[in-house]
Amino acid sequence: MQLAVHHNPESRLQQIALARQAVLHDGKSASRTGTQTWIEQSWQQCLASGKKPNDNITFDIVAASTIQQLMDSNQALLQAARPVLQSLSRAIASTRYFAILTNADGVVIDAQGAIDQSDRRASLITRIGTNLSERALATTAISAALSELQPIWLHRGEHFYAANSAYSCAGAPLFGPNGACIGMLDLTGIDAAERPELKHLVAQSARSIENALTIGHLKGPRDLLVRLNWPGRALGDETDGLVCLNADGNVTAANQMARIMVPQLTEWTAGQHASDLFAMPHNMLFDATCRQSNKTALEVPLWTGLWLHAMPVMATPATDPACAQLPVPVSPPQPPLKDIETALIRKAVDEARGNVQKAAQTLGISRATVYRRLGAAVKRH
Repeated sequence: MQLAVHHNPESRLQQIALARQAVLHDGKSASRTGTQTWIEQSWQQCLASGKKPNDNITFDIVAASTIQQLMDSNQALLQAARPVLQSLSRAIASTRYFAILTNADGVVIDAQGAIDQSDRRASLITRIGTNLSERALATTAISAALSELQPIWLHRGEHFYAANSAYSCAGAPLFGPNGACIGMLDLTGIDAAERPELKHLVAQSARSIENALTIGHLKGPRDLLVRLNWPGRALGDETDGLVCLNADGNVTAANQMARIMVPQLTEWTAGQHASDLFAMPHNMLFDATCRQSNKTALEVPLWTGLWLHAMPVMATPATDPACAQLPVPVSPPQPPLKDIETALIRKAVDEARGNVQKAAQTLGISRATVYRRLGAAVKRH
């Protein structure tokens, strides 16, 4: 139950205390306190599993024999996160918050920032290998981010266990280049002032890590990074969708923003091709990198009928002499808009198995328009 944040810290803590009393001790619904949200559901799940708010808790660490395996299996994530964690440490240096990075199971793989090692509340949760999952610690920012798969803020008594009520935390899940959740990033303060704005900071930092992981999939000199954004938005910053293509035009990686913009990426399948995403010859993306400035934005049509701006950047830049030595795919001139729209209509009719009425409804156009654009190629039903 994400309680409203008040300017008065005491009022905020009193509201949390009332909610805890209603849900955890009186067995009432949080709706009666006006605080119904996902936190109540998490509390109820903890109660149903036999946990009690006043139970003693331990911060278990994974077996020493598995720590090296833990680190080895998360090397890509650790490498992508390292510079982001360093920047975060500088940003929050004066706030008494620090950063924790976990894998997908909620096990700590790194921690950075002003960590007071003399305070067991800090040292215990920042040890490499410490299990901070819901199974171990009930409702926490780590467990919430991994289960809700969205950025969250959790303050003091919003943690299930009373023993965790000193912590204030912002957390965000981390998604790998294939769309799977691979871990989470957490900012934690101990007896610190509430800073709900840290949810925005941790979400942006998580995006930076995801982008670094995506770009890390550029392996060969002919691999292509395609930056995507909506018309009117500048290309080249953290809000870009990122899609990596190999020399054959197959999709090798994509970030979360790209999955939001291009629906076909939401369900990762091996062998996805650029032609599955864009209603245009994929070679045009490759041609643009060696024949034009890498800062040239293209208008790219999607099969949904929407358009994006795209900036393709080759792993070997056009300014590199090696680019001129590589075979450049020869693509036809950019098709007219009319031809692209016709291709979209034809694809919709094919997906509707020739049912023109259904295709027209999907596209939001009339049957007459479908017949007119496709002419005799479409069999009337």
